[in-house]
Amino acid sequence: MKTESWLVSWIGMTDLQCAEADSGDAGPVASAVGAGGRFDRILLLTSHPFQRSRAYCEWLERKTGCVEPQLHEVELVSPINYAEIYEKVSDELGQARLPRHGVELTFHLSPGTPAMAAIWIMLAKTRFPAHLIQTSRQHGLETVDFSFDLASDFLPEYLQRSDARIQRLANARVPVPGFEKIIHADQGIATQIERARRIAAFDVPVLILGETGTGKELFAEAIHSSSRRAAQPFLAVNCGAISKELANSELFGHRKGAFTGAMADRPGHFREADGGTLFLDEIGDLPLDAQVRLLRALQEKEITPLGESRPVKVNVRIIAATHRDLQSDVASGRFREDLFHRLAVGVLSLPSLRERGADLGLLVDHFLGKINAEGGLGPEAPHKDISPQARDVFLSHAWPGNVRELYHTLVRAAIWSQDRTITDCDARAALLITAKPDEPVMGRALGGGFDLQDVLDEVTRHYLARAMTASGQRKKRAAELLGFGNYQTFSYWLRKHGMESEGLESDEAQKNLSKTKDFL
Repeated sequence: MKTESWLVSWIGMTDLQCAEADSGDAGPVASAVGAGGRFDRILLLTSHPFQRSRAYCEWLERKTGCVEPQLHEVELVSPINYAEIYEKVSDELGQARLPRHGVELTFHLSPGTPAMAAIWIMLAKTRFPAHLIQTSRQHGLETVDFSFDLASDFLPEYLQRSDARIQRLANARVPVPGFEKIIHADQGIATQIERARRIAAFDVPVLILGETGTGKELFAEAIHSSSRRAAQPFLAVNCGAISKELANSELFGHRKGAFTGAMADRPGHFREADGGTLFLDEIGDLPLDAQVRLLRALQEKEITPLGESRPVKVNVRIIAATHRDLQSDVASGRFREDLFHRLAVGVLSLPSLRERGADLGLLVDHFLGKINAEGGLGPEAPHKDISPQARDVFLSHAWPGNVRELYHTLVRAAIWSQDRTITDCDARAALLITAKPDEPVMGRALGGGFDLQDVLDEVTRHYLARAMTASGQRKKRAAELLGFGNYQTFSYWLRKHGMESEGLESDEAQKNLSKTKDFL
């Protein structure tokens, strides 16, 4: 079988100008075709207007007597976007069924931008083995060759230095593309950003855990923006806002007449996000029958709209989020275990604002600057500053609503403030203090009468009472449950916290009571 020689090249601006001037200059492509002599096929890629490039191909054929070039139009957002060029060129070569036996490829480096040349080199040494050539007025046609093997020369060294590079980036607080909106200095949130950046590179489901207001949707958007799906749709859906009766229709679509009230076809969120990312917020609120359909969509990459009998293929990345304890929901039967494990491939756990240390001060300054810059309070509102006392009020608050609560509290404080400076009185007035009996003990607000010893005593009484209840009012067993060496120590703790009367004096008293009951 005869081996065919194929030339593949971009059409550069110099090529077009030489053809349109029809002067003595041939341009890079014509120089290669004329000097090389015998290419059996010529594939030319163009990001220029198609008709202009078509005219160039006709000129090239007349000028050199070459075989008729095959012209492929390639739409580029930017001629220096390496990722886009790589994707588009790889796609064009793949559609030409390259590489294949019996075809010897040559890539021309000279036409186009340096980014285009770099991609030719990368492809020639990896996916599409090819010869490399370049042309110039000074040296004519030259073969470009150098010893380079990606697997043996580059990857081992890259893998060895990758962890050190990642650590340097984290320490330097360099913004990771796609994650610039996440204001932080805390190492805990930095760790989650680094994990999210890694997850973004892999087209796998993601589960984001965290309290309400911790920025789960912000992380989901950043993952999408940093992924290969960035140019495709990002659709956010709050599962808690969908009624149980309409969950399947909302997500997977329906045909007209599939149920009462289905007056027209509906594509559903999966097909609306096809090719992109579907963010399912509060996934724990999804009803069980919709969970079954979601599991199939993840496993088979297909959905069946209500009223349809044939499944429809979909290409969607799922990012799910919840403030619930999904593992507890799995144990109680509220959430399917198989779906949980299918979603929990890339798992992120976002810390609450009270766990983020210095980030609170950064966010106060950032949000106040944003409020001032955007004129969020209206053009008539003056620029607002914050007093040190007001800052202390904000820094001592527990922020159960996290980042979302902080932002809206700052907006309220700016509104309440009658002067250019937000005072501590303005700050306290803006806080939404909702005392709850079940308020998390670790989330209590500091200041304003906070007493650490009172909190510790409250915790102690709570666990003493729980141990007595769990042990059936038996001190010896209660002491064991709490890790005490003997029940006398436990009795001391009961007396210290005024709870001695709530239990029996000893296990011996419990035994005597049992004997009395038996006698009676």
